[in-house]
Amino acid sequence: QVHPVESGGGSAQAGGSLRLSCVGFRITDEMPRCMAWFRQAPGTEREGVASLDRSVRSTLYPASVKGRFTISESNNKDTMYLQMNDLVPDDTGVYYCVARPGPCNWPIKLKDFEDFDWGQGTQVTVSS
Repeated sequence: QVHPVESGGGSAQAGGSLRLSCVGFRITDEMPRCMAWFRQAPGTEREGVASLDRSVRSTLYPASVKGRFTISESNNKDTMYLQMNDLVPDDTGVYYCVARPGPCNWPIKLKDFEDFDWGQGTQVTVSS
């Protein structure tokens, strides 16, 4: 099994930025096809905040983060990023990266990724 490792979390003021990184997937040009970031705030279900379909090079974001978050991968494809700008307190949570071999679906649903490997996550705390 390959468990991804997330990093880059921390504390930020509202309006600030953080960039999360994720390494550990076995990456080829084609696989995994769909890579995604999820977050989980205390007492809530894990929610998808960004996905990247590596085959068609499309990205998807829910309305809550669209225009503020950007998912990308490094040129050598060994690292996935989540650039988070204009942070708000509701962005607080533990952030996880995950990947699956199939295409990305909309909305970004937890059950589409439940059978795949998850890391420990990285904590993001945004204060007002």
